[in-house]
Amino acid sequence: MGMAAHSLISPCFSASPPPFTVSRFRHSNFPLSKPLSLHRNPSCINRIFSGLCGRLGSGFDCSPVRKFLAGKNPLSSALDSFFVLCTSVALSFALFIADVDSASAFVVTTPRKLQSDELATVRLFQENTPSVVYITNLAVKQDAFTLDVLEVPQGSGSGFVWDKQGHVVTNYHVIRGASDLKVTLADQSTYDAKVVGFDQDKDVAVLRVDAPKDKLRPIPIGISADLLVGQKVFAIGNPFGLDHTLTTGVISGLRREISSAATGRPIQDVIQTDAAINPGNSGGPLLDSSGSLIGINTAIYSPSGASSGVGFSIPVDTVGGIVDQLVKFGKVTRPILGIKFAPDQSVEQLGVSGVLVLDAPPSGPAGKAGLQPTKRDTYGRLILGDIITSVNGKKVTNGSDLYRILDQCKVGDTVTVEVLRGDHKEKIPVLLEPKPDES
Repeated sequence: MGMAAHSLISPCFSASPPPFTVSRFRHSNFPLSKPLSLHRNPSCINRIFSGLCGRLGSGFDCSPVRKFLAGKNPLSSALDSFFVLCTSVALSFALFIADVDSASAFVVTTPRKLQSDELATVRLFQENTPSVVYITNLAVKQDAFTLDVLEVPQGSGSGFVWDKQGHVVTNYHVIRGASDLKVTLADQSTYDAKVVGFDQDKDVAVLRVDAPKDKLRPIPIGISADLLVGQKVFAIGNPFGLDHTLTTGVISGLRREISSAATGRPIQDVIQTDAAINPGNSGGPLLDSSGSLIGINTAIYSPSGASSGVGFSIPVDTVGGIVDQLVKFGKVTRPILGIKFAPDQSVEQLGVSGVLVLDAPPSGPAGKAGLQPTKRDTYGRLILGDIITSVNGKKVTNGSDLYRILDQCKVGDTVTVEVLRGDHKEKIPVLLEPKPDES
């Protein structure tokens, strides 16, 4: 419409200096670079009114103007000026009406505005997602009909890149029983993974992939010693096989204790969080608000098997020492007493507090030190063994207490074990040794 109006009035404009000058007018569809003027040309004015009447439609009655223009009465210069003014006003109005729709097409929707905390969360997810991987656990099975040996997925989980050498950290129960492992990076490239080592007692495993270093983004390592209840945390993983999912929450509790899924040995100082953790999140990172690793998501408390708002993460301070040993030696050297002890419920039924020794092999540390196991006499009567009541002066009421004290010791340390033997107590020094398969 703007270009049509321009072609309509262009013959009536001239660059020669006339007595009536139209001010400069700018429009996206109707640019004019020079001041233009109208000659007092009756035929030109007639053409302008005729063109405008045709474009304004039947709703505008142009007959009086046409009759007036058709008249032979002479017009004075003042009357000419009046009609030129009317023409300019009508033309401007027509251009304004015609360009309403075209102008609306250039309206740009303002970008979505996010709050500062939302921007921080978005940035945290974008910066840490490349460090999180997807782990597929493959197992060898034989087809019942064809007897062919096949590799089938038996589980999946999450993990994260530890360093540029291709080490990936996850939970041990994610890779347990696997004949083959696949690691999928954030760019969906998949690599075969080899097991570097694992710690069943703490449910930690380290894998290695031969991926280009430019694809490996190590996760920032934080500390877990100064965490506070109520602190905001973020969990990234692959729940139910869904690619890179972010959940948020707070630290609900500290210094919790859970049992290892592999050995049942207690894991101390575990972080409790209400950030949603579902199957597939195991092995994924728990991050603080700065994007630093503070734990490995490892377990949930849920009767239904889905997130119930009670999740547990192994603190990074515990994980760091384990990973360092696994990378350097392929194993974790942890001290043991070399005993088998009775369930806590059995000792409670006896009315005593402590750990009842069921077996102490002569080749183990406790057997060498002289701790006595439970046995039967020649008549078949049960003779209770030693009951451990303290280690290095720290009271022992159950198996968890014993493990907690041993976790603070090293291989080669000599500890003083106080036992209840019959009706009297004895203190026995024991030299701690590593597990037989870790020597």
